[in-house]
This record gives sequence, C-alpha cells and structure tokens, in this order.
Amino acid sequence: MFERHQGGDKAVLVCLDFGEPDYLENIEEFKLLAEGNGYKALAVIQGKRQRPDPKLFAGSGKVEEIAAALAATGASTVLFNHALAGAQERNLERALECRVSDRVRLILDIFGQRARSNEGKLQVELAQLQYMSTRLVRGWTHLERQRGATGTRGGPGETQLEMDRRMLNERVIKLKAKLKDLQRHRDTQRRARERSKQFSVSLVGYTNAGKSTLFNALTHAKAYAADQLFATLDTTSRKLFLDPQHSIVLSDTVGFIRDLPHGLVAAFRATLEETVRADLLLHVVDSASDTREAQIEAVNLVLKEIDADAIPQIVIWNKIDLKGGEPEVERDEYGRIRAVRMSAKTGLGLDLLRQVLVEAMPDYSTTE
Repeated sequence: MFERHQGGDKAVLVCLDFGEPDYLENIEEFKLLAEGNGYKALAVIQGKRQRPDPKLFAGSGKVEEIAAALAATGASTVLFNHALAGAQERNLERALECRVSDRVRLILDIFGQRARSNEGKLQVELAQLQYMSTRLVRGWTHLERQRGATGTRGGPGETQLEMDRRMLNERVIKLKAKLKDLQRHRDTQRRARERSKQFSVSLVGYTNAGKSTLFNALTHAKAYAADQLFATLDTTSRKLFLDPQHSIVLSDTVGFIRDLPHGLVAAFRATLEETVRADLLLHVVDSASDTREAQIEAVNLVLKEIDADAIPQIVIWNKIDLKGGEPEVERDEYGRIRAVRMSAKTGLGLDLLRQVLVEAMPDYSTTE
C-alpha cells in the first residue's frame, strides 16, 4: 500500500501558466496561501502548458526541474497552485519522493486554522473529510487505525482501506447531523429578524479586502480583522443604528478566493445562508489591488453558486487611502447608487456609506 511522505515547512511552489489572465498576480496570492499555512517558499517553478499531463500534471520534464529545485534548496514539500487528482498526487510523490499538496488542500488547511466557532470547525472538518474521501490510501487520513482482527471494530477480513472509508463515512454522517441542528437554530434566529422587519445587509468580498475592518468601523464590534487571507470564517451579525430613525442588521461573512473548492462552498453553505437571505450586499473590493477586477469576478461566481447573484449589490471601493483617493458616491445615469469609495481603516467616507445605507432602505425599516 502507498505510504505518504511526511514533508516539512520548506517548500517548492509550482505555478503553471495555462493561458489564464493575471498569472503573475496569482503566483503572489499563492505565496500568501503557502505562508499562511506556515510554509517557507524556497523556490517557485513556472512554465507554460496547454493542458495538464494526465499522469503527473506538470509533465516529466517539469517534474525533473522540480526535483532539481528540491535538491538545491533542501525543501521537503511541493505545493501546486492547482487542483490535483488523487492519482496525480500519488504519482508525483513517487517521482519526487516528498510530500505533494495542491491548492485545494492549502485552502482547506488554512480554513482549519482560522475557524473559531464550533460551527465553523465542523464545516471545515466536513469539507476536509469529503476531500480525503477521494484520496484514501495509507497516510492520507488522520483517522484512528485498527487492523480489523476478530473482536475489533474493523471485523475479520476488513482491509485497511475499507475500514478507513467506513470510518470516514460514519464521521461525515455525524457532522452533517450536527450542522443540521445548528442550521435549525440559525433559521429560528433569522425568522425572528424577519418578523421584526429588520433590513438585512451582508458584507461580501474577496479575502483580505477589508470586510471585517469595515464591519468593526461601522458597528464598533471586535470581530477579528488582520492583514491575512481568510481572517474571518465565522459569520458575525450586529444591529447597526444608522441614525435615530434607521437601523439594519449587518453581517460579516467569510471571504472568497479564486477557485474556491466546491466542497468548501457546500460545507459552508449554512454560514453563507446569511448572504443568501440578505436584502442588500455590500461587495467590498480592495481598490488598491491590481487584480481587483478578477477578484470581483471570483466573488460573483461564488455568489451565483449559492444563489445570491440576484440580490442588489453596492460596490465598496475600499482602501482608497493607499492610492490617495477621495471618498465619493458613484451613481448610474438614473441616479441609482452603484458604488462608494472609502477607507474602512482610516474612516474616510464612512459617513457617506451610512447615508447610502439609509437611502437604500425601504420605508418600513425605521427604529421605534
């Protein structure tokens, strides 16, 4: 049976160009993902391909280049900025004699580190187990090992792989049941808000766009905010008084990223329900980022996947202080609000945003 290598924190990154836009910017983002997981990137292997190699993803020649980089740097882990099939990972580990992980694994691991609430931890574990279910070979799971002798849980004749698969499936069923209970509690809270006719606004955006900083600036809450990918995984909601007559419920949600694993979106669907149920989305964008248009597209793709693409949006061009911009409200030709330019960190334009939120509210959303 195939044994996985343990690996270490010194890594070689592999970023292949398949003709997608923003290739160089995506490399920088992948470096941040690696650093966020505690890896030290000692080398970055680049190259152009029309399509992935079915066996090794990168092709035999590129794998030789990766092996040379491992030998030269002393790294013991290879990280691919792409989603690999389980067979490709195993083939690469055999060829390179080191640990190989893909982009999906990195995102899942960083989500595991950032999750704080019980629900968030359960959702991450569910996504991780579903990911591992396609990679069940020795060394691929953290599940308890039993040999299946008579009198043990495995039963006579049960192979290690069969036991792993059964144990994994049992844990998945338990996690889904726990998450269903938490979802019922969340539904009860949401129905109470709906009965009070409270206008609901959700912050959405690419990871590290400044959503939590904006949430804290508006509500004076202490939601965790940091200059790192996926600082926030757990939805936080607060009642926000905009003026003596108007209030809303504002929710901070998990940040999105390019190629967010589908299984992770599915596992976090309960948390993302806050987004689906909102009356208005504030789409927070890092206006100083050179890849802001691609980031907007990535967020909108996830919104479509969770059926939230029809909810009205106002774009928040955040971090204008980094480029010396001025706060401003942008409107279309009919006078409807399209965007607000501001800085959540410095507070520049915060009053404008409050005014915009009041204008966006229906008449019934007044405080009594």
